[in-house]
Amino acid sequence: MYRKLFSLLDRRERKQFYIVCAMILVMGLFDMAGVAVILPFLRVVTDPSIIESSTRLSGIYDWLAPSSMQNFLIFLGAIVLGVLLISLLVKVATMYAVARFSQMRKYHLSSRLLEGYLRQPYVWFLERHSSQLTKTVMQEVDRVVGSAMVPAMRIIAQMTTVSFMLLLLLLIEPKVAISVGLVLAGLYMVIFGTVRKTLSRVGETLVEVNSQRFRVISEVIGGVKEVKLAGIERDYMKRFRKPTLTHAKTLMIEQLAVEMPRYLLEALLFGGMVILVLALLIANNGNISEIIPVLGLFAVAGLRMLPAVQLVYHSLSAMRVGRAVLDVIHRDLHLLGRTGSDLPEEGGRVPLKLTDKLVLDDVKYAYPNMERAAIDGMNMTITANTTVGIVGGTGAGKTTTVDVMLGLLRPDSGQMTADGVAITAENIRAWQDNVGYVPQQIFLTDDTVAANIAFGVPEAKRDQAKVERAAKIASLHDFVMSELPDGYSTWVGERGVRLSGGQRQRIGIARALYHDPDILILDEATSALDNITERAVMDAVSNLGHAKTIIMIAHRLTTVQQCDTIFLLENGRVSASGRYDELVEKNTVFRSMAKPA
Repeated sequence: MYRKLFSLLDRRERKQFYIVCAMILVMGLFDMAGVAVILPFLRVVTDPSIIESSTRLSGIYDWLAPSSMQNFLIFLGAIVLGVLLISLLVKVATMYAVARFSQMRKYHLSSRLLEGYLRQPYVWFLERHSSQLTKTVMQEVDRVVGSAMVPAMRIIAQMTTVSFMLLLLLLIEPKVAISVGLVLAGLYMVIFGTVRKTLSRVGETLVEVNSQRFRVISEVIGGVKEVKLAGIERDYMKRFRKPTLTHAKTLMIEQLAVEMPRYLLEALLFGGMVILVLALLIANNGNISEIIPVLGLFAVAGLRMLPAVQLVYHSLSAMRVGRAVLDVIHRDLHLLGRTGSDLPEEGGRVPLKLTDKLVLDDVKYAYPNMERAAIDGMNMTITANTTVGIVGGTGAGKTTTVDVMLGLLRPDSGQMTADGVAITAENIRAWQDNVGYVPQQIFLTDDTVAANIAFGVPEAKRDQAKVERAAKIASLHDFVMSELPDGYSTWVGERGVRLSGGQRQRIGIARALYHDPDILILDEATSALDNITERAVMDAVSNLGHAKTIIMIAHRLTTVQQCDTIFLLENGRVSASGRYDELVEKNTVFRSMAKPA
């Protein structure tokens, strides 16, 4: 487990880890010193005559030459307080270093995970649930730090303290120190060995039920409109309560397994202290003044050691629970580190222009774990600066074809070329920089209208003139200026909940036009618009003339009626192409699609 934890650290973080460990060692030494100085102080307090029999104490006494024994005791007390104060300051600095090191790992691990996810190809996300990825980045990282990394650091710190305390006691009372060490170690080993399997199951259960809880919450919040319309709130509450109840019961078991041994050991250790007092009294023939300094030393050492030993057990238990989530983080980082591509740099690229034609040459693509190819032998030539429509029934391959054109999916065979240049991993970003895309479902951030149109552009670099130009083409400008209270500064709400479907769609169209791309792809982009608004948007698109290459995917054939070329897809390939009137006349499938319902 420690090896997995260590593998989560990069080279710089490992150096920081070693520095923190060195600080922990120094803290342990000062802890021991703080306890060690108490013994001579208590001995002088209980029996001042001991100064004469102690070479070191008599040497200090003669060097100071105090006017009275009281002044000498004040001096010794000041030394004890000074050492304790330094020990406290060292402990505060060390705990700060431990806390900072541990908590900064949350920042680095969550950043590495999210970057690793973003480096994966688009198809990777199609096979995973968004709630699972969200949970891993937002919660599991916190758990792996809180239940594995922080406890590991605590174990190192507290074991250092316990070791130095035992070393000090070993120098003074070897037999007692060895007995105490063996009893403590034996008790905790027996207890931990009893509950370790239970704690492992607790960790695995927490990972599983947390996934279920996040999934239910993601679905019910994301689809709250449909949930309310269907009246299935109670069904979702049942689905949420079951894993949440399991989560609560599992945490209860964890708490009992971690806390109960503490009270058992406290009783045993305090009972042991009574036995120790009696044993020392017997050994010293009932001379209480002889054993008070030793008892004081053991009492102070015990006060240091008992919480430390309990914290070591608590941390070991937490690590056992956190083992399952550590496996998840370790697995994801390991796999993500071997796959994916570098994140694109901001700016600095020359967009890959289209001045002649875009060609799909015998392109084939099959989604992972699917036997049948979504597109198979796709051949399509799109002349630059023309308007093209792509139509077909459900499952014909329209969406997959668009995703290939967008560079989100890489063909299994065949290729896509722009002006004869093959679109590859090396130039895909340059190609995507010159493509505007309007999907059927528009993604809006909880930000202003202007920010959503200039999506991804920092406010300081945002060009308001370009925002308004794009909005005018999308027939959005008049609505923004006349009906929204703050114009382009109006916040749209989460996922654009304050806007109608048509308004969200027009923001999506304006977004695609903001960067003035050469290629504009509209994937059912007007499906949510009423006939009047759709006609206005299509007129605006038509007004672009032949300055852009426009590719439209549509179910409603009226949307593509004015296209220069229409491609009809069937079974993942082009079955016919031509102008609208030609296809109605010559192709029976297209003719049936064109018939009014």
